[in-house]
Amino acid sequence: MAFSNEELERYSRHLILKEIGYKGQKKLAEAKVLIIGAGGLGAPAAMYLAAAGVGTIGIVDADVVDLSNLQRQIIHTTKDIGRSKVESAAESISAINPSINVRTYNTRIYSENILKIIEDYDFILDGTDNFPTKFLINDACVMVNKPFSHAGILRFNGQVMTVIPHESPCYRCVFENPPKKGEVPSCSEAGVIGAMAGVIGSIQALEAIKYITGTGELLTGKMLTFDALTMNFRTVPIKNRRSDCQICSDHPTIHKLIDYEQPVCEIPSGEVLRENKGNE
Repeated sequence: MAFSNEELERYSRHLILKEIGYKGQKKLAEAKVLIIGAGGLGAPAAMYLAAAGVGTIGIVDADVVDLSNLQRQIIHTTKDIGRSKVESAAESISAINPSINVRTYNTRIYSENILKIIEDYDFILDGTDNFPTKFLINDACVMVNKPFSHAGILRFNGQVMTVIPHESPCYRCVFENPPKKGEVPSCSEAGVIGAMAGVIGSIQALEAIKYITGTGELLTGKMLTFDALTMNFRTVPIKNRRSDCQICSDHPTIHKLIDYEQPVCEIPSGEVLRENKGNE
């Protein structure tokens, strides 16, 4: 493919990077990235992927825009309240980069539909805020070998990791099963600082760009955590896939996707990782 003069100007700051250049920009233009969740994490990720020139961006979300979303979900505006999140997100993406092909899925992710939705994409971003969907995304991506970025935010904490199925540790290698009911507060109960979504969601977009272009080192085999109160980034090594992992080991025990109950927000990264020291 050949870029137009307008596209050459649009992506000029990428084109002068030796790590990206024309070849890398062409890879971005031909790539397909799916973002599950058009909320706090998905909002900045979608905007930066569109700006970067990712050719096809899919957005999955069944919710409508609520006033309380606007504190962190910057892809939506006040005029979008009551509107479908995927419709609002698609409009914002197209406003940033009209050449992007946007696919919308106004639905929740379940075991019955996730494999069909993710099958046509090169990279998946988990921008969800609940454990059932996070485990479902992990298991589905591992089953069909789709690389993906996991992230979670709560209060002033964020975490992000990238999974290349059967090569790097997966989400279940770190968090074996969803927490029990009542163990974890929801975002509405515990709160979340809005800018945290921008920090972590942008890192997810960067991981997708690096994967597509083959540039740099991915967050595979490690979890990046961020404490906004202390401005401390920490990389926690997750050296190996668990030999007894239920989904990505050589002898998995999960052969069918599971729809867990009781969605809750991601717990703070520091608390999670202290409970999983055995896998560092």
